[in-house]
Amino acid sequence: MPASWRIALPHSTAAVPMARTLIRTALADIDTSADTTDTAELLTAELVANAVKHTDGDEPVELVVELLETGCQVEVHDRDPAPPGDLSRPRPGSEPDPWQEHGRGLLLIRTLSSSCGHRTTPHGKAVWFTLPHQHRR
Repeated sequence: MPASWRIALPHSTAAVPMARTLIRTALADIDTSADTTDTAELLTAELVANAVKHTDGDEPVELVVELLETGCQVEVHDRDPAPPGDLSRPRPGSEPDPWQEHGRGLLLIRTLSSSCGHRTTPHGKAVWFTLPHQHRR
């Protein structure tokens, strides 16, 4: 069952719906619940949107999906080595403003994934999350 995909996405907002479709397709043939698929789709869209919004240039971002025996891991690679923020816990005073429509992406990733983080790569960084399989009923 272990399998992986690496897909280059355009450095534009068009990458977000493409990533949502790709993750849904990747998880379609495995025995996973709709909740797991929906969560993976949401978190993947957040990572891709952040990569496009917070990095300069027109170099593509890369989506890496690994299906594991225990779940899935999704990474988004971009060319900016700067960390995305603290994915392990919120910093004091970093709670999103309840009146703003943005600023909740990292909170969603921290809250809904089983683990998440970032690492530097030879060409920038990778931001990732993992989800366990929840089997269909």
